[in-house]
Amino acid sequence: MSPRFSFPLFSVSLAALSLAGTLVGAHADDTVEAWRLFVSDQEAGKVTAIDVETGKTLGVFPLKGYATHLVPSDSGATVFAVQMDHDAVDVLKSGVHLTDHGEHKDVELEDPALLPVRQEGGRPVHAVMHGDEILQFFDRDGEARVLSEKALLEGKTEYDVVKVAAPHHGVAVPMGKYTLVSEPNLDVETKEGELPPRLGLKVLDAEGKQAGEVAACTGLHGEASSAGLVAFGCEEGVLVVRPNDDKAPVPEMIAYGDEMPEGRVGTLLGGKAMQFFLGNYGDDKVVIIEPASEEPYRVVEFPVRRVDFALDPAKVKLAYVFTEDGRLHVLDVLTGKILRSASITEPYSKDGHWRDPRPRLAVMGESIAVSDPRKGLVRILDADSLKETRTIPVEGLPFNVVAVGGSGIRH
Repeated sequence: MSPRFSFPLFSVSLAALSLAGTLVGAHADDTVEAWRLFVSDQEAGKVTAIDVETGKTLGVFPLKGYATHLVPSDSGATVFAVQMDHDAVDVLKSGVHLTDHGEHKDVELEDPALLPVRQEGGRPVHAVMHGDEILQFFDRDGEARVLSEKALLEGKTEYDVVKVAAPHHGVAVPMGKYTLVSEPNLDVETKEGELPPRLGLKVLDAEGKQAGEVAACTGLHGEASSAGLVAFGCEEGVLVVRPNDDKAPVPEMIAYGDEMPEGRVGTLLGGKAMQFFLGNYGDDKVVIIEPASEEPYRVVEFPVRRVDFALDPAKVKLAYVFTEDGRLHVLDVLTGKILRSASITEPYSKDGHWRDPRPRLAVMGESIAVSDPRKGLVRILDADSLKETRTIPVEGLPFNVVAVGGSGIRH
């Protein structure tokens, strides 16, 4: 049974030169860079949409509850507001449309909106974006719902389903006609209301049948894609899965090795223009992972504990790491060197509850947005100098922040 169901050549006059200049200017004026920020609140059930250029609020959209995760789609047309504690996922239309025309992109803007397509289910957490497909995992239901962005934008709520062995804190990732799913450890006794731990990764075919053995990946957590590869964080190392033509993909474990300091990867980001991953490692480190290298791991340590980190999608060799002392660090992922650092906010200690308000990062062209919950601000920084260029007030406790937009031609 399928697991997916339901759902004269050299003579030029001055007049001609003047006209040419006018045309060039007109074309230059058509080039725009448009960015919007979507900011969730640490306590209130809402997402605020902001025009970055003007700093104006474009809308405040109510949710069922506090959004634990904000996830933009691959196209940027939608943003998923995942409300883990309130068993709901809301979808916002960003109002930003980027159409690729080879040498340039067309940019079209409309008002952002909350789409009437709420998904409700048991403890949604991980949302995996894969082109038009979005796989939203519901932990307590033991399933991933496969949603179409195009359909959601049309107000349609139908979905297919990928079922897993049992409810657990899981993830599902498509790879060709196969789906990679986390596997729970059902041999471990759990208390009432608790979910079982993860022991590995299973490959399902198009019919939902297991293909090959379950690959060991104790405590599987963290997933990212990079240049065709998918990686998962494990206690033993990082599990990497490559496409295998029409055959079932075979996961490969890249063990940490004895020379690695104590720690593990539990969060992953994937490079888009280069094949690499950046992961957390312990409290005060990140690790650069190059699966094809003879030495696949490079650990970078910071003076204090790490709060958040992000990759620069345009300057592809750069990453940004925010630490609890309120400093932002620029990391060269090719060399593993910290290029520069700057103080951005007051300190935000990692002690206390893991959900206490702390800053988050978003990269947008030549700027970086840093949420500052205690001050009720989003700080906009120049990405090269790390100097603050301005601030945008946001009512409440601005927390998760997502940037959607880019540059192109507006006709």
